[in-house]
Amino acid sequence: MESLAINWQLILPLFFIQGILLIVGILDWAKQGENVRGNRWVWFVVIVFINIIGPILYFIFGRRR
Repeated sequence: MESLAINWQLILPLFFIQGILLIVGILDWAKQGENVRGNRWVWFVVIVFINIIGPILYFIFGRRR
């Protein structure tokens, strides 16, 4: 049986981008306080649990500025 090799040159940049978006999203969420559209804690869950798309959705729709 042949093992499948993982091409880390393609995967590592995605992990890096996800980590940066997660950190920046959580820091911005914490700084905004009550200046967030909708329920603040729902946005936290979206940022943390919906991988790359969650922080992007927060920056597009969640912030009031």
